[in-house]
Amino acid sequence: MPPLVPGRIVRPSIPGDSARVKRFVLLISLTLGAVAATGFAPLDWWPVTLACLAAWLWLVHDAPTLKQALLRGWLFGVGHFTIGNGWIQKAFTFQDTMPHWLGYGAVVALALYLAVYPMLAAGLAWRLASPRSTGNLASRPSAGFALVFGAGWIITEWLRATLFTGYPWNPLGVVWLPLPGVAHVAAWFGTYALSGVTVVIAGLLLPLAWRRWKPALFAILPIAVLATNGLVIGQTPTTADPKAPRVRIVQPDLGQEERPQDDYAEMNLEALLALIGKPGPAPRLILWPEGAVRFMLEDGYPPEAYWLGYASTTRRRIAALLGPNDVVLTGGNAVQFDKAGEMVSATNAIFAIDRQARIVGRYDKAHLVPYGEYLPARPILSRLGLSRLVPGDMDFLDGPGPRGIALPAFGLVGMQICYEIIFSGEVVDPAHRPAAIFNPSNEAWFGPSGPPQFLAQARLRAIEEGLPVLRATPTGISAIIGPDGRLLATVPADTAGAIELALPAPYPPTLFARLGNWMAGLVVVLILSLAIAIRRPRG
Repeated sequence: MPPLVPGRIVRPSIPGDSARVKRFVLLISLTLGAVAATGFAPLDWWPVTLACLAAWLWLVHDAPTLKQALLRGWLFGVGHFTIGNGWIQKAFTFQDTMPHWLGYGAVVALALYLAVYPMLAAGLAWRLASPRSTGNLASRPSAGFALVFGAGWIITEWLRATLFTGYPWNPLGVVWLPLPGVAHVAAWFGTYALSGVTVVIAGLLLPLAWRRWKPALFAILPIAVLATNGLVIGQTPTTADPKAPRVRIVQPDLGQEERPQDDYAEMNLEALLALIGKPGPAPRLILWPEGAVRFMLEDGYPPEAYWLGYASTTRRRIAALLGPNDVVLTGGNAVQFDKAGEMVSATNAIFAIDRQARIVGRYDKAHLVPYGEYLPARPILSRLGLSRLVPGDMDFLDGPGPRGIALPAFGLVGMQICYEIIFSGEVVDPAHRPAAIFNPSNEAWFGPSGPPQFLAQARLRAIEEGLPVLRATPTGISAIIGPDGRLLATVPADTAGAIELALPAPYPPTLFARLGNWMAGLVVVLILSLAIAIRRPRG
């Protein structure tokens, strides 16, 4: 024992307080975060994620100081987000003005920031619910600790999706998609609440380490019931009526950004037209990917804008292959010019083209991708030699927000271009609920893990809103997703092809569709109230 010095408080030595042990525990936290990311697509190892979360919660609970709890939370996040966002590195290989080696550093740099959010959840749980914060060294993680941690995770995951334009990629709740009954909880409370419940479940499994089964049963039984109870999920409505509206999704399997040849625009359009299919008795909604048409589609531009061909000619080529009630929804660009005829801005857009070669609707993307569709602080970063990841020197303008295009045979079709679909609670205009959501995307630059992760998040939006989601991508994975999140038809990655089905009917609005992320706030209040109730002394 150190010598006593008047006026000095001597802190007792805490087990695991040595510098060597601290460094080892921090390394374990980093490793657990990395391994926990295997629960995301394409691996979908959700039991591994639960085990890693449980072990990490224990490490946070046993942290000797708040600083150590925060460090353990931050390093878990660094490992977790580095692996989960590894696909971003591939994007740097598509832009010659952006150093390719920078992609590896960008993934880590992004993870260093994103890790702040699990760090905050860990610090909150340690301060409010770990007895170690008051010097009690003999305690083990309790149900109350797991509940507080889950509430903190909901809050911080929502913050991650909101601050600095938001980046909610791979929310923790997405790991439940292999168990549709569990994933369907998102229809009631939303993705962020489901993520928090995932943390609570992991915490309740911890007592299994010291052979206490009762707390774990509170986690295992609901999972088992939801996973096996087919009544939790309704079946996607289908119809055998040959005249019922149909949806056809085309995947040309042409990389849209990978240094195209001079004839790329024509080659791409020909590939799309070749897969458009034959008209039949039913009206068809034909869906093409984001940025599918590289020709101008709108009239009224200055003559120099049509260097790739006249817009009316392109529209007539498309319309010539349509049936009388068919409509094509295609990605393209809408361009703005000044009075001198100079191009000044553009939008990432969806155009609706009918049998008469008319544009009957347009949607402009609202939630743009930083560094992909615009370069933040362009005057500064461009001087440093940096550019957008996607080729082009002009930034896109943002549109007005979630909107739909009303099409006579199909009803109101909601629009969400690419990245927009990952924002829970922000994909539908609540005043104008659509019959389905069209989500064109360009994932040619997402690497092997990005497309299946993107598809998983689109499936969660379908579950939350009770709406079919229709995904068209140039290189995969294109899909027709039912309102219950099931994959009704897909075109695999790196495959040219088309899928066609009767347009799935939507469900009535879900609880989450009615109340949005207020439901996540309600779950935070409920689980914190439960944590207080079970912690209160009996007597």
